[in-house]
Amino acid sequence: MIALASRLTRAWYAPRVTALANTLRPLSWLFAVVAAARRVAYRNGWLRRVRLRVPVIVVGNLTAGGAGKTPLVIALVDGLRARGRHPGIVSRGYGRRTRDTRAVRIDDDPDVTGDEPLLLAATGAPVFVGTDRVAAAQALLAAHPDVDVIVADDGLQHYALARDVEIAVIDSARRLGNGLLLPAGPLREPPSRLASVDAIVTFHADARVPVPGTPRESEMRYEPQAWRNVADATRVFDEALLRDATTVAIAGIADPERFFGTLRASGFTGATHAFPDHHRYARDDLAYPRARAVLMTEKDAVKCRAFADARMWMLPVIARIDARLVDTVMEKVDGSEAARNARVPGHQGTADPGSRTQ
Repeated sequence: MIALASRLTRAWYAPRVTALANTLRPLSWLFAVVAAARRVAYRNGWLRRVRLRVPVIVVGNLTAGGAGKTPLVIALVDGLRARGRHPGIVSRGYGRRTRDTRAVRIDDDPDVTGDEPLLLAATGAPVFVGTDRVAAAQALLAAHPDVDVIVADDGLQHYALARDVEIAVIDSARRLGNGLLLPAGPLREPPSRLASVDAIVTFHADARVPVPGTPRESEMRYEPQAWRNVADATRVFDEALLRDATTVAIAGIADPERFFGTLRASGFTGATHAFPDHHRYARDDLAYPRARAVLMTEKDAVKCRAFADARMWMLPVIARIDARLVDTVMEKVDGSEAARNARVPGHQGTADPGSRTQ
């Protein structure tokens, strides 16, 4: 299965449409029909959407796999707090072994919550995970009545949750791949779906200052922070380890080369080992007896901390976004609240077949 997934990913992001992608086109046509029928059903109220008592901001993408959504959610949460808001976060918790709806604590087992929710919990905002985003959001609001806005990490296609703001993230390196729908390509919805979102954020995996965009289209860039030891936070990183040929770098993210490229730009000369996205690490996975250091992303580190040793280092990053993106979000949030106040006040979890989102 891992080999098949790797082959599919290479086909999706190849410079030209491959023979494998062409073979899978009939399945993509079927997927397109089902996806379109589902959108129509929600738009016409044949399938029920639920509107919460607070505004909902959805951060997602059109492609399968990661594109920088979680760092953007963290940046948005910080921006909302700076504007006096009290945000909560909901996530599916992809890769976890459980299927219930639950709160996330920073010291939880990633097998129970998923890896990315643990990064979200580090913000201090309340985080709930659940396959059903509506149930997760309702549980969060019940547990934290002070929350006045919900941010959904990866829920663009989860139409059951009515939303007030939609933000689509695009990876600048991979873009939309070969432009085909699953399984011939990486797309969950056709490119035309971008026309209906409120904002598009293009992700660049480097530390340059964000380039100003427009209120609807802007850029996001990663800014690496100081290396942190996974086993002992008091240890100080020796930059010479980057140039040590025995040092090993691992990554179990959607695009491992993104992380490896960042390291090489900093002088890294060691070996790299890519794992599948959301890989569940075991001690043997990191058994590199000759390595003086094992470097990883923060997302990898939350799954390695149970057996971490002093050789393991993670590179935290923060997302730098255009301040006008937060302005756009706040305008739409304030507008949706004004509309709510102009109507008869609703209650948590009312059906909303007429939501704007298509």
